[in-house]
Amino acid sequence: MLSTSIDLVAMAEALSRSADFRVLRRLVPRIPASPVAGQETKTGVLLDTETTGLDHAKDEIIELGMVKFDYTADGRIVGVRGTFSAFNEPGGPISAEVTALTGITDEMVAGHRFDEAAITAFVEDAVIVIAHNSGFDRKFAERYWPVFEHKAWGCSMSEIDWRKHGFAGAQLGYLLNGAGFFQQAHRAVDDCHALLEVLAFELPTTGAPALALLLDTARRKTVRIWAVQSPFELKDSLKRRGYRWSDGTDGRPKSWYVDVGESAVDDELAFLKAEIYLRDVEPRLQTLTAFTRFSCRV
Repeated sequence: MLSTSIDLVAMAEALSRSADFRVLRRLVPRIPASPVAGQETKTGVLLDTETTGLDHAKDEIIELGMVKFDYTADGRIVGVRGTFSAFNEPGGPISAEVTALTGITDEMVAGHRFDEAAITAFVEDAVIVIAHNSGFDRKFAERYWPVFEHKAWGCSMSEIDWRKHGFAGAQLGYLLNGAGFFQQAHRAVDDCHALLEVLAFELPTTGAPALALLLDTARRKTVRIWAVQSPFELKDSLKRRGYRWSDGTDGRPKSWYVDVGESAVDDELAFLKAEIYLRDVEPRLQTLTAFTRFSCRV
């Protein structure tokens, strides 16, 4: 049996050296371990939620998965501290659509409740929380657990330009394949293990782990520009430019808006003046950091 295993490894290594083949290995979650003594590291948490719907104000979290990891100043992941996985029974039946999407049934969550104290203890020493769609996950997490309101957040989906670095898109399964792995498990914590390997992957364009790029982006300030009272007939121009619509139901302006880096603000204001308002304008601007970005409190 051992000989067969060694033969397969040798075959995989031989194939991977050829430009005509790509080898994918089954993702095996890293085993939690204590930090190496004397190594200067910081701690992060990868997070994934499954919910009963898309509305963070009324839908419920039915599964939470987290992986806590240590990383060095240059963004290299050096170990896993621990994992967290839990179900939660919602106030009503899980829809057939959600079950088809997540694989989670009413029977799986029956009788389960989140332990807020355990979740807070798991997260409290992390300096950053990362999700693969923080614009979705942060809003839900903050509604359930106040500890997440005070954390810096990063988004591995939107804060890395994956196409620029040789990937065709930002879907997690595809990125995992690009990092050389495949995965058969599909619980929330399994997606966190997958994201860990994606962030540990050295980008061929930079020679550094993807996490390093994400951290650099997350540390930068961005500016949210609100195109308040923009002409309705020009909404398609705003959409093509990357603006999104806020319907005003969550206390934010009822307006199109876009998030840009600080260096791009002048160009964006020039666009609004020349293409949208046809006059001098002073749109509402909000400066965002990792502590406020993706939050519904902004």
